[in-house]
Amino acid sequence: MKDSSSGGGGSGGRKQGAASPCAACKLLRRRCSQDCVFAPYFPADEPQKFASVHKVFGASNVNKMLQELPEHHRGDAVSSMVYEANARIRDPVYGCVGAISSLQQQIDLLQAQLAVSQAEVVHMRMRQFSSSPVNQSPENISPPSHHHQSHTPTRSVFGMDMVVDHQSHMGMGESLWSSCN
Repeated sequence: MKDSSSGGGGSGGRKQGAASPCAACKLLRRRCSQDCVFAPYFPADEPQKFASVHKVFGASNVNKMLQELPEHHRGDAVSSMVYEANARIRDPVYGCVGAISSLQQQIDLLQAQLAVSQAEVVHMRMRQFSSSPVNQSPENISPPSHHHQSHTPTRSVFGMDMVVDHQSHMGMGESLWSSCN
């Protein structure tokens, strides 16, 4: 919220002449100077941003970190601090590491599910291969008739149609799955 008693216009929560305090100075109840290290990164219209960083890191530590960094790195540092502070507020023990660990567990579970699905596909392809004529010589194999349907859909336990290609003897390079509607 802008102070209506001070005149002039400005951007980013700071005004020319009389300064509108940034979110940090407002929370800390201090005067916001023109060279305030917090002002460019914690505008007055985003008070929760500084509140969470202050709660986790403390204003003095944030001030020291920002002053030790070159200006072109400060924006990234503030973004990281805000992210970590919000993660620490959600999970005080593990913070970002807890979120990363949870995502890694999801990846591991999905990779296991993918491996099972891939094994099912290989198993079904091998069953299809083993049920096709194996010991027929080329002269005994009659060409497939084009008068009947070449693909027969069969129902799978996965809710998808498995397409069995009767024209192909191997069928190994072709997709066995098509989506159901």
